[in-house]
Amino acid sequence: MSEVELSIEKLVYGGDGLARENGQVVLTPFVLPGETVRAEVSRARNDLLRGRILDVISPAPQRIAPRCPYFLRCGGCHYQHAEYEYQLGQKRAILLEVLRRTGGIHYSGDVALIAGDPWEYRNRVQLHISAGAIGYFAAGSHALVPIDRCPISSPKLNDAIAVLARELPGMRPFEATLELFTNEREVQWRLQDRAPQPFVTLLRKLGTSAPIEYGGCRVSRDTFFQVNRFLVDRLVDLAVAGSGGCEAIDLYAGAGLFTLPLARRFERVIAVEASPSAFRDLEHNASASGILNLATHNETAEAHLMTVREAPDLVVADPPRAGLGKLAVKELCRLRPPRLTLVSCDPPTLARDLRPLLAAGYGIGEMILVDLFPQTAHFETIVRLELR
Repeated sequence: MSEVELSIEKLVYGGDGLARENGQVVLTPFVLPGETVRAEVSRARNDLLRGRILDVISPAPQRIAPRCPYFLRCGGCHYQHAEYEYQLGQKRAILLEVLRRTGGIHYSGDVALIAGDPWEYRNRVQLHISAGAIGYFAAGSHALVPIDRCPISSPKLNDAIAVLARELPGMRPFEATLELFTNEREVQWRLQDRAPQPFVTLLRKLGTSAPIEYGGCRVSRDTFFQVNRFLVDRLVDLAVAGSGGCEAIDLYAGAGLFTLPLARRFERVIAVEASPSAFRDLEHNASASGILNLATHNETAEAHLMTVREAPDLVVADPPRAGLGKLAVKELCRLRPPRLTLVSCDPPTLARDLRPLLAAGYGIGEMILVDLFPQTAHFETIVRLELR
C-alpha cells in the first residue's frame, strides 16, 4: 500500500474514477474527471489497483459539498460530490462508452436525458439492523453505517427510519435485514430474518406486510417495483409511447406496470412473469382493471418465447440486472418482431444483449437514459429497436 498523486481521466460505470499509475489502471471512488488527488493505493487483483482518496489537491469546478452526512461511508451513493447536471452528462458518456467497449456498438445518435427531483425520490430501501442500530452497509463490506435519515429516500420512508433509529437502542440487540416500500400513504415492510417481538410490534404500528396499491397496481412485499416515485409514470409513458397494433408481448412483466398500458393500445397482450409473487399481483391487477384482451403466463421469458411461432407487433422486455441472456436473445432473433423495446438497468448486460440483435438486422431507433437513481452510478436505459 502506498500514497500517490493521481490525475483522474474519467468516470467509469460503477462510480469510480479512472487514473493510471506506472501504466496500471487505478480505480478510485468519490473523484471527478480532471481532478488531481492524493490517494492510498492497494492492489485489488493482478491487473487492477484501487485507490482510497486522502485529499483533493486540485478539485473539479463541478465538485460540491455532499448533502448527506453519511456520504463517503455509506455504500449507497456515489456522486453526491458532483453537481446534478454534471452527473447526468457523465452517465450519458458512461453509457456510450460501455456500449462501445462491451458490445462494440458505436452509437452516434442522440441520447435523450430524462430526470426528476434528485432528492427524496426512493420509494424502496433495504436496511440492515445490528447492535441496536439501523443503516446501510459501508461500500464493499458488511460494516454497518448507522443512520437516522436518508436524503434520497422519500419523506414517508424517512419518518419510518427515524422511528426505528430512535426505538432500536432500547431493544434486545439482534441482526436482521429490513425492506421498506411506500406509496407515501402507507409503508409496507418485509423482514428477512427473525426479530424480537417488540420490533415486530413496532413494524406493525409503522405499516403493513400486506400488499399495497401503487399507481394502479397491487404490489406485494416480494414483488419487484421501480424505485423512483417521481419517474415511474414517465418511464411507463416512454416505454409504450407510439405503440399500437394487433399483439404485444410484455416479458418480465412484474405486477403489470407496462402490461396494463399496453393492453389499452393493442388488440391482444401477453404478459410473462416467472416470480410467483409478482405473477399473483399481475393476475390480480389484470382482473381488477377489467381488461379482457390480456393473457398472463407464469413462466420464464425464455420458456415462453420458445413456444411462440408467429412474431407479435411489439415485444417489451424489462429484465433484471442480469439482462435477457443468450437464449432469450436467440429466440427474439428467430421471431424477429418488427419492434422491440428494451428497458435495462445495467449497461454492460444491455450492450451484451444488443450486439446479436443488431447483427440480426435490428437498428436503434431511439435511446433514452432515464435517471431513476440520482446520486448513484446506476440508471435506466430505454432502447427502441426496429427491424430493418
